[in-house]
Amino acid sequence: MSMVSIVMTTYNGEQYIAEQIESILASSFQDIEIFIYDDGSKDGTVSILKRYESLYPDKVHAYQNEVNLGVTKNFLQGITRTTSDYIMLCDQDDYWKKDKIEVTLKRMRQMEKQYDKEVPMVVFTDAEVVDAELKTIHESFFRSGHLNPKMTDLPHLLMENKLIGCTVMLNAALRMIIAEHDLPKNAKFHDWWIGLIAASFGRIGYVNQSTLLYRQHGKNVVGNNGFIAYFKDRITSLQKQREALKVLQSQAQEFYSLYGKRLSDHSRDHIQRFARLGKVNFILRRVYLLHYGYLKTGVIRNIGVLLLI
Repeated sequence: MSMVSIVMTTYNGEQYIAEQIESILASSFQDIEIFIYDDGSKDGTVSILKRYESLYPDKVHAYQNEVNLGVTKNFLQGITRTTSDYIMLCDQDDYWKKDKIEVTLKRMRQMEKQYDKEVPMVVFTDAEVVDAELKTIHESFFRSGHLNPKMTDLPHLLMENKLIGCTVMLNAALRMIIAEHDLPKNAKFHDWWIGLIAASFGRIGYVNQSTLLYRQHGKNVVGNNGFIAYFKDRITSLQKQREALKVLQSQAQEFYSLYGKRLSDHSRDHIQRFARLGKVNFILRRVYLLHYGYLKTGVIRNIGVLLLI
């Protein structure tokens, strides 16, 4: 049986952190260790972590960062510090279902048999969206947001993230790629960066099952506001959306600068072309989006992209 390392990051999470840790400890799969990296909490988070570390010294390991890294770098650095075959990511405020690890690991092992363990792989699942009291808002994160989790080819992922970080499992081969370089400065989110690595060099697997309760409480770094809220935000903040597209191009440019030498010609062309979208003319930008598939989920989102780009 292979050990699963769970990387959790925390920041001022005292309200929900104990409940989250308890849900992980109650998992049906027990060959786990939880590595928690606190990013400078000012509340009682650290004392709660230390209590669990003393109660479960073989399973819970808590650390405090010397400087604030931010959620993306904190997760990516935490991943590089693991040594197990499989790594799962965990937010501080959700609630894991008992079979979360078991279900995700099963899919990962199926993929490894199909493609080989040396292939960088990531598996992600759906999540049940709940309120602060864990009451169901929507049974599916993806259906509530009108997102297609199966569109995980490189062109689609350059434009739109599909992975829910708190559902992710990656293998050691993918961790090695992250660890080979300094932490990225322009990665928008850690799960997005992981998805780009897997799409470029390996495989991405999806399990159409909710494996956790994805808590929405107003303080989430990244949350689920539903499709209508998404649409309203986009049409009322056009300049912000243009800036967001520039951020994605910067992310692609840094990805190319770090991994360009090992990319296939096909992937290299996709990433370079996407990173340079802002440097070609109005018409050509739209031609590239449609021809090469730099698209989001659904007609409405893509109309928005074509208007903004």
